Amino acid sequence: MQQAKLNNKLTRRNFLNYSVATAAATALGELLFSLKGHSATRPNILLITADDLGQTLGCYGDKLARTPNIDRLASEGIQFLNSYVTQASCSSSRSSLFTGLYPHQTGGLPNEPVGQIGLAYPNSGYAMASRVVTLPQLLKAAGYRTGIIGKLHVYPETSFPFDLNIPPTKINTRNIQLVAQRAGEFFAQQPQQPFFLVVSYSDPHTPFETQFKNYPEQPYSSTEVPPFAWQGVDTPAMRERTAGYYNGVARLDAGIGLLLNQLNRQGLDRNTLVIFLGDHGPGFVRAKGSCYEAGLRIPLLIRWSGKISPNLVESAFVSNIDILPTVLQAVGIKIPKVSGRSLFPLFQQNAAGWRNFIFAEYTSHVKTHFYPRRSIRGKRFKYILNLLPDRQNPYITVDRDPAFAESRQLPARNRARLALDTCLNPPAEELYDLHDDPYEFNNLAGKLGYQNTQNFLRSELLKWRQQTADSLLDPAVLAAMVEAHYS
Repeated sequence: MQQAKLNNKLTRRNFLNYSVATAAATALGELLFSLKGHSATRPNILLITADDLGQTLGCYGDKLARTPNIDRLASEGIQFLNSYVTQASCSSSRSSLFTGLYPHQTGGLPNEPVGQIGLAYPNSGYAMASRVVTLPQLLKAAGYRTGIIGKLHVYPETSFPFDLNIPPTKINTRNIQLVAQRAGEFFAQQPQQPFFLVVSYSDPHTPFETQFKNYPEQPYSSTEVPPFAWQGVDTPAMRERTAGYYNGVARLDAGIGLLLNQLNRQGLDRNTLVIFLGDHGPGFVRAKGSCYEAGLRIPLLIRWSGKISPNLVESAFVSNIDILPTVLQAVGIKIPKVSGRSLFPLFQQNAAGWRNFIFAEYTSHVKTHFYPRRSIRGKRFKYILNLLPDRQNPYITVDRDPAFAESRQLPARNRARLALDTCLNPPAEELYDLHDDPYEFNNLAGKLGYQNTQNFLRSELLKWRQQTADSLLDPAVLAAMVEAHYS
């Protein structure tokens, strides 16, 4: 990605005294401060991720979803209604999950990778800097046995020291019985040592499979599943695709049930902190790869017997950058300087002084999908800043979603068709009233009566970009990134 040329551009920018990830690195040398005599009480950590899972669950009010196991998990702990990811793209979101940083904070300084701002794959050019410390590193250094079943999808993999690593090349996580079996084997090993296990399910990511090894037992058909309301394109092709998605959700739910049964049978449920979340929303246009609610908003459920009361529902804004500090506080490790916050106050339903806004970004998916944007959401309004409004959005067929092509069958002034037109050719600014327009169809930017709101959110977004040292604030860096991706 013409890294040397890009680094030359980066050196021209006077960065803030940016020490977030560098300060995190010192945690490896300090984390043992509170661990002596603490090993017997340290909880196990089970982190469950679902690929492309939005809030399409029964516990989040989705009337189509058949998710009894996930719904039960929600009732056994705390459910976060306003939970978000930092970027609606797999690798970038997962980098935030494991570092407590926004994707643009994981690199981008002179003479280092640009950060995990896009999809991690061979020769992608997207990777985290070596200075960035990860959750597996911190937990392993604290004496935890670490493991992952399924995809990691963050580079460099050397920053993720797992004792057990079963990648997608060695296991199909749609084989939910095998996943539960492998997890059970991991649970049973070295019971005197606390564990950190990541179980990373591929469902409900494409390619959609109606059934895999008889799961789900009662698959959906296209006749019973309408299209997503936030997309609004009702054609046979879109119904078929949506049914495939819900079949993945149902299979995922069955897998969660099998996995948690393994934990319960071994008597580990009472001393295990269970965290369940999606990495971003569905692989459909106007969700994945966007800054719209359907892409950024995810389920987040946390169960910790004896520590978190059951049946808690929390509406405060939370982000996947909050997972790392939460886990570290749970196990007694000093929290390094990161952008996330521990969720412990919310476990006690104490939201005093909590954040008023949720920030997110999108920079790229694969190299040809580079289309940077930044967003801020408050209680009612969402503001999106598109950094390349003079270019078309190249990521209009998200995971081969035919919605844009299918929408050409709709009347020219149909709101779903117009929204997809906006997705292809975004203006510089977008503003949505999420109270009156939850699916973000009506762009209020520049309209009479909304100037103050637009100006305020634009200003708050700029402050966040400055505070987090967003390198794309520098026009020279943005120009270099454009050249690197489009040349």
